[in-house]
Amino acid sequence: MELTGTVRNVIDFGAFVDIGVHQDGLVHISQITNRFIKHPSEVLKVGDVVKVWVLTVDVPKKRIGLTMKPPKKAD
Repeated sequence: MELTGTVRNVIDFGAFVDIGVHQDGLVHISQITNRFIKHPSEVLKVGDVVKVWVLTVDVPKKRIGLTMKPPKKAD
């Protein structure tokens, strides 16, 4: 599912993105871009509007895992 969200916080290991539900989702640093980055602030800043895709939902722990890498198209 493709969603649009707003970056709420940039931290060492990723960024939290508001996707319109109660809990912000986490985009891990490895899911921000295909190239190597040392810190998420190289690509993102608070307030950026980004496209994200849902990777995981952990209801008991109230966590949402997101990626900014577009899914591969099926042939």
